[in-house]
Amino acid sequence: MQYVEFGKTGVKVSRLGMGCMRLPSYEKDGKTIFDEEKGIALIHRAMELEVNYFDTAPYYCDKQSEVILGKALKGGRRDKVWVSTKNPIENDSGDDYEKRLELSLKNLQTDHIDFYHFWGVSLNDFLTKVLAKDGPFERAKKLKAQGVIRHISFSFHDREAGKKECDNLKEILKRGEGVLETLLCQYNLLDRDKEPGIALAREMGLGTVIMGPVGGGRLGAPSKVIQDLMPGKVQSSAEMALRFVLSNHNVDIALSGVSTIGQLEENAKVASNASPLSASETSQIESMMKENERLAGLYCTGCKYCMPCPQNINIPEIFTMMNYHRVYKLTEFAKKNYSEIGKNPWMNYENASKCVECGICEGKCPQSLPIREQLKETHKILAG
Repeated sequence: MQYVEFGKTGVKVSRLGMGCMRLPSYEKDGKTIFDEEKGIALIHRAMELEVNYFDTAPYYCDKQSEVILGKALKGGRRDKVWVSTKNPIENDSGDDYEKRLELSLKNLQTDHIDFYHFWGVSLNDFLTKVLAKDGPFERAKKLKAQGVIRHISFSFHDREAGKKECDNLKEILKRGEGVLETLLCQYNLLDRDKEPGIALAREMGLGTVIMGPVGGGRLGAPSKVIQDLMPGKVQSSAEMALRFVLSNHNVDIALSGVSTIGQLEENAKVASNASPLSASETSQIESMMKENERLAGLYCTGCKYCMPCPQNINIPEIFTMMNYHRVYKLTEFAKKNYSEIGKNPWMNYENASKCVECGICEGKCPQSLPIREQLKETHKILAG
């Protein structure tokens, strides 16, 4: 396993971190049951493979993730690893922030958290809740002084209309300068808009952790387009995606959520490779991905001017799914994603079959795309 200095924290971390969001589970009487015994065995195997950074959160795995990780680290294992968990900033109360921390400490059976995150904060939440007088920010500093929190961190998911995500990320970094010590955000071959923010975090001395290095499963599916970025040099799309993330010199840890020993061992093998991508390989990959992005943009740039749709069809999101099939050949993933429209709470909209061909969207599209025809084609392919 390769290790790096984690920003200015003074901590040395494994290049691969284990995300405890997808611990082993099974279905029973229509309910998902998380298998504690298999989850513990998976965490122990990660430690055998020299992974020393474990990331969890209060709500992961139906609120069982912290509990299972805590049990797995008993018997002298706790002091051999770094534990990362998160605090959902529900309001501007420092007292409530501390109560949620205490629950995590109880679940994890520990007296301290190594890397404690303001969880998924937007710039607005950071300004109005985290930085409030006597709020979470001030309480975190006090708890760090007491040793309960070892390092103050934040995870970022934010998009503000009319702005790039990086604008908000950079603003949080500047507002938290001198206190925030590590950043957790998404970055992968398909989602690269945070690259400047990650670079700024590195420049400011923060440790950087990447979630979704294989695109939340998108890049785990077989794709000749992805594998051909390095023909003959990678065995799978997932390997290509992970190597790409780890080759970014501004990235310390690639955080991978795994549910099987096989997934874990494959990722650990990639993270143990001491040979990063060469400058020419990285340049070639970036060039080919830019061409893929250009092709995707011919079908839809994601500008959202076509929205809202009177039939509640999320046109840009549906066209993104189509591009996974059409441009990246991630067809099975695209079909699975499309099938979840209206069923998944994060996809509370209609699929393309609900289009009544009113044409309102086409009148607003700056590219003059034949949206109605493309919606028909998308449904035919992805629902087929």
